[in-house]
Amino acid sequence: MTKEDAAAIVAAARSTQKITVSEITQHLFDHFIELHGDHEGNDDPAIVGGLAFYHQQPVTVIATDRGENVKERMATHFGCPTPGGYRKALRLAKQAAKFNRPVFFFVDTPGAYPGQSAEENGQGAAIADNLLQISQLPIPIITVIYGEGGSGGALALACGDQVWMMEKSTYSILSPEGFASILWKDSSRADEAAGLMQLTPQELLKKRVIEGIIDEPDDHSVVLHNIDQTLAPQLKQLSSMTADELLTARQQRFRKF
Repeated sequence: MTKEDAAAIVAAARSTQKITVSEITQHLFDHFIELHGDHEGNDDPAIVGGLAFYHQQPVTVIATDRGENVKERMATHFGCPTPGGYRKALRLAKQAAKFNRPVFFFVDTPGAYPGQSAEENGQGAAIADNLLQISQLPIPIITVIYGEGGSGGALALACGDQVWMMEKSTYSILSPEGFASILWKDSSRADEAAGLMQLTPQELLKKRVIEGIIDEPDDHSVVLHNIDQTLAPQLKQLSSMTADELLTARQQRFRKF
């Protein structure tokens, strides 16, 4: 893939025309009820999670949210969760395991919030806790990256059984601008970096980092239908496995990297 192609996908992944969390929770699931807080006094709006029905089956839905207007985008740090957000996600995932509910993660984040307050409140530890604990939950866990999937901030929500990517999304260790700044001390070479990073769905599927790519036309109703057509059979397959089979397959998935 050329740097122009990769750069175009990066731009599309960051587009404000992407499907939104409200569309996902209202149209892909039934009777979504949002739950708040990390039980440590925080409620990060960059993570939206709660209970819902999916094809009449109780599930937990957890998504990163960039917000839909300036006020919301400021509150969510443009989709960059704080430690409280990751702790909220972990709390909801563990609650799901307690009641044997599958978990769906929807990820669109440039990465974890990099501010001083986040570091002071244990950003690294929160991400590490998610990686350790969510990966060991004996329930089906499927992640859909529907925009940017940046660094450990995305990986902390993608450590389950399957990861799917929308056609216009990215999944990488950091942004192309950050990559270019580190490698060449020149962030203006971001397009070139995007081509080298192999962060597109097509490149990641070749390397079997993800399970598949979901078609993403401009019509949001079709996008949601495509997500549904992907998730329903995958959830059915995972739900047919025992807890031991699920955890063994999950471990093998990550060990192959």
